[in-house]
Formats: sequence, C-alpha cells, structure tokens
Amino acid sequence: MTATPSTTVANLRDLGGTPLAGGRTVRPGLVLRSGALDRLDLDADPAVAALGLRTVIDLRSDAERADHPDLIPDGVRLLVRDVLADKISDGRMPAASQLKDLLADPAVAEEHLGGGRAQVLFGSVYRSFVATGSAHAAYRTLLTEAADAQAGPLLFHCTAGKDRTGWGATVLLSLLGADDDTLMGEYLSVNPAVKAAFAPMIEGFTVAGGDPDIALALIGVFPAYLEAGLDEVRVRYGSMEKYVREGLGVPDETVAALRARLVA
Repeated sequence: MTATPSTTVANLRDLGGTPLAGGRTVRPGLVLRSGALDRLDLDADPAVAALGLRTVIDLRSDAERADHPDLIPDGVRLLVRDVLADKISDGRMPAASQLKDLLADPAVAEEHLGGGRAQVLFGSVYRSFVATGSAHAAYRTLLTEAADAQAGPLLFHCTAGKDRTGWGATVLLSLLGADDDTLMGEYLSVNPAVKAAFAPMIEGFTVAGGDPDIALALIGVFPAYLEAGLDEVRVRYGSMEKYVREGLGVPDETVAALRARLVA
C-alpha cells in the first residue's frame, strides 16, 4: 500500500497493493483511508478527482464534524458512523478525538496525559474500538460497504487518519489475509504524514512549555496502541474472524464477498 498524492486531503492512502497470503494483493482503487476531508478541493486536486469516489464513511464525533465538516463531492454518498460515541458518553476523555484541544494547553495536557497516562489512555481507546456498540456499528458498516460493489470506490476517515481509521484498516486487511507484520507495518506507516500535518501544532506546544513526549504520544501511532486493540480481540473473541462475526455482526457471506471483491 502506498500514499496517494493529494494537495487537499491529509494522509490519503490506497489499501490497494497491500501484500496478502499466497502472494496475492489488495486490488487498487477500491478502498482508501485518509484524514478529514474538510479541505478537499477536487478542482485543485486532480489526483483525488480521478479516484471516482462513490462512498465516504466519516468515523468522527459530532463535535469534530461540526468544527471541520467534510467537503463531499457531488454524487458521493456520505455515511456518518461515530466510533467513539459510547466512549464519549461514558465521561472519559477520548484523546483520539481531542488532539487539537489537548495540544493547545500544555498544562491541561500534563494534567491529563503526563507521566505515561497518554499511553494508558490510548490503550483504553483502542480497546473501546473492540468493546463498544458504537464502534461495532461503525466497523460493521465499513466491512459491509467495502464488500458491496455498488459502494466503491470507498474512502473511510477520522480526523488525523491514524487511530479509528488505523483500526478499520487493520480489521479489513486482516480479513483479507495480511500477516501480522504487514498489519503493523501499514498501521505505523502513517506516522510521517501525520507528524508533518501536525508539525506546527507540536512546535507551538513545545515552545509553550509542553512535554514533547506527550505531543508525540498524541500525534503518533505506536505498536502498543494497536496491540491493545488486538489483545482485546483475543480476550473477548479469540480471533479476528469471531470478532467480526460475533462482535460486529458481519455474516460469513459478507466476508466472502469482501474477499472476492478486494483480493487480486
């Protein structure tokens, strides 16, 4: 899988080309991931216009969408599926949806996330991807739509395109037959693009006295984050296939259709 050139969409990547078991790969141009589409401009971005998107799945919260609404091209279907709705409602801060707020105030960041608390919080967020009803609904939609030829090309995204989107890519690629090293490699591969996108914010945070380790914990993705989600799958379901079948409620025939459509 490689980054797709874009001047107006952050962290845009085509899942196509990802290596799978048996020497096979993911078909290109059918399922893509990215950050938010609030700056999308097809006139200024012919590479994105050429993708011919038909469906966009927005995994962000109500507040994120209100602050930075997607710019959806005419004729593209938008599906809103808030992964973190249940975690937000339980009163615990979902760091994945509040990056900008936290990096705006070093004192608040230190209070909530200093001393390794950022890593613990992100582990909790990733476990919620596996455990909560809102996340189940969101990722069920992703897999169901990706299996439907009428829905694609499909793009799914959150704000930075790294956590909620990264978990979605992990589940999808795992079902298609990517091995553990490929899953982790794809997950970590967004780091350069995400760090570049947030570089001014990181610099402002550290200049204002913020702990750079906190900034990196918020902005980057780390193996321990993904491993927390994968461990939750093992503990609750035993395997990714059972998580998809029993947790997400995606029937086996949909998974078969997904593989038939996306595996080259």
